[in-house]
Amino acid sequence: MLHRLSAPEARRPYEDESEETPLNAKINDLMARRVITAQRHHTVEHVRGMMTRNRVHAIPIVDSVGGAAGIVTSADLVAAKGEGSPVSQVMSERVYTVPAYNDAHVAARIMRKHRIHHVVVTHEKKVIGLISSFDLLRLVEDHRFVAKTAPTESRNPSASARSADESLGSKSAPRKKARVR
Repeated sequence: MLHRLSAPEARRPYEDESEETPLNAKINDLMARRVITAQRHHTVEHVRGMMTRNRVHAIPIVDSVGGAAGIVTSADLVAAKGEGSPVSQVMSERVYTVPAYNDAHVAARIMRKHRIHHVVVTHEKKVIGLISSFDLLRLVEDHRFVAKTAPTESRNPSASARSADESLGSKSAPRKKARVR
């Protein structure tokens, strides 16, 4: 049984490259809305097939009312012993959730703090989406940052100045060698 839960229909901002997503974007603007879910009794083989067919790396496990009961990732499935065993044996019961109306930095903070790549998005405690570290990277990618000072090849300022002079073809007077007495 394949469960698909979705939030109200709205287009994800980064699907149209001409539209920029603001850096203060809400999770609702970035999350995957067509989230594929499974239940505890589904087999490892079934969930692995769902991941492969839908090209996803994490599937939230939901309870009977649509709340988050756990999450299974492709890394969890690599460690799975039996294909016929229930996914509840390999899933992480500690699932991190975030409300859809929060700012994207909240999801980023959860991911960094707990060293995870997926956070389940909820509305009134029901799973409505999934946000991944790739969704957050896409947000940063849409806003190309320019460094205040360009990095140099060497940490020695005089060495980098010499290399810059050489690359520009600057002809300075040759340095005199110190006499050794």
